Amino acid sequence: MEGLLNLNKPAGPTSHGLVCQVRRLLQERRIGHGGTLDPLASGVLPIGVGRATRLLSFLQEADKVYRAEIRLGIRTTTYDAEGAVTAERPVPDLSAEGLEQVLASFRGEIEQLPPPFSAVRQDGQRLYQRARAGQEVRLPKRRVRILGLELLSWSRPDLVLKVTCGSGTYVRSLAHDLGERLGCGAYLRGLVRLRVGPMRLEDTVTIADLAAARELGQVQSLLLPADLAVQHWPAVQVDADQAQALLNGRPVALDLEGVGRTRAYDEAGRLIGLLRFDPAGGLWRPWRVFPPAGGPQQPPCPG
Repeated sequence: MEGLLNLNKPAGPTSHGLVCQVRRLLQERRIGHGGTLDPLASGVLPIGVGRATRLLSFLQEADKVYRAEIRLGIRTTTYDAEGAVTAERPVPDLSAEGLEQVLASFRGEIEQLPPPFSAVRQDGQRLYQRARAGQEVRLPKRRVRILGLELLSWSRPDLVLKVTCGSGTYVRSLAHDLGERLGCGAYLRGLVRLRVGPMRLEDTVTIADLAAARELGQVQSLLLPADLAVQHWPAVQVDADQAQALLNGRPVALDLEGVGRTRAYDEAGRLIGLLRFDPAGGLWRPWRVFPPAGGPQQPPCPG
């Protein structure tokens, strides 16, 4: 059993807790998730099953889309509704046009500080561990990409945004920084992840769906092809000799230009590996290999 599960995370459980639930349901040790959602957040949580766990890090490269509910006028320690209130200020009487002018300054590539209560590591510890221990948390700003920022609704003191962003973006920090820019403070009231790369909220399944499919012996029908995680990579088909060489860890020559990495399929259409180009030797070296497993194979993603 292997593939990607497009799981609908409810608000409340942790991402790790849901991984444990899936592991128990499927009796499969190799289970992981492709991008943490905070406990209060809901929506798309990609789950890797079996060998698909080896591709989850590449899925995290994909752009993400969120629906963010933001409350103006209040700051919290965690930048969301779980934290303690640190300040309250009057909310300015802003028009939608005035808000739009402020939102424009957050679009594109911006600098952002991760929240003090986050899973980012500093000196070997998670920031939330240091913050809970009362230690001072200071991190350098990092550059993130805000590809889209759409105002869906505004009724003082609450606004709702649709956020399209690149990897590493914290929507909590975006809410906090927006409040600072407006001079009244803000925190994230609610968050729904609508999409991770090609995985959409409207296509998700629940833990209950997974449990029902297990009882019927139909879990595999809920799993998406593992190579969906690298659908944004170029693809190449190799012949039998090249496939065997790659599976044995040997580089091959391929007629590819302008790319530094690719996903390779054998003549049967099975993903056999991820390759990186070695400019020194002019060859493609195996980076991750996937020897064909027994039983029927899932078709590759188009590419």
